[in-house]
Amino acid sequence: MTAINSNQYSKKQLFLALFFTLFTIMALGIDSVSFYENYFDGRNVTNILAVIYFLLLFFSSEFYLRKLMFAMVFLSYIGELIFCKLLGMYNYRTAAIPLYVPFGHAIVYASGYIYAYSFWAIKNEIQLRKFFTFGFLTLFLFVGIFLNDWFTLTFGGFFFWLVKRKKWDNLYYFIALCVIFIELVGTYFRCWSWAPKTFGIISTINPPMGAVFFYAGGDVLLAKIVRL
Repeated sequence: MTAINSNQYSKKQLFLALFFTLFTIMALGIDSVSFYENYFDGRNVTNILAVIYFLLLFFSSEFYLRKLMFAMVFLSYIGELIFCKLLGMYNYRTAAIPLYVPFGHAIVYASGYIYAYSFWAIKNEIQLRKFFTFGFLTLFLFVGIFLNDWFTLTFGGFFFWLVKRKKWDNLYYFIALCVIFIELVGTYFRCWSWAPKTFGIISTINPPMGAVFFYAGGDVLLAKIVRL
């Protein structure tokens, strides 16, 4: 992945990326089981909000990130069909895959990308790499050993293998942070839930921290698709 000079990012883009956390809580809260039981089915509202937020990020980004976001929408939907529908690793609140999900994947990716190439992140690249490596290693081992999450121990190992192959690029750590945040919020609101055993064999918590590997792997595939 080619590093982009942080000066190319507008204040608007950085603001939108920083707004990611609040937007996630608001959007997934509207699609939550609690909101549905007390008010109405907010799925369509969340769908509209996700598309609007995606477009705001898209049009505030430079050309390369736009290509990544555009391709991510389609790639992530294919991934949803495989991991959700075919393999049954997790299920959404309803049988259908929500429209906001593929756009949400692109938002998660773009937010992590913007953080990784911000002036602050580039300036503190080495310190952040050490912090992230220690933090994620500790997290994976903790949930794996104390919460019996063999999914995270397995795929967390694959995550570090992939990051090592990519020369410990902080981009993957920033994306992983966004993934963990949205997974925690989404499962808290019961917008989706992970199966207790992946493939009927590997024990999993809800949500498993090791899910970050699939986003990291998706990024590698995404970059190759965009280059083509």
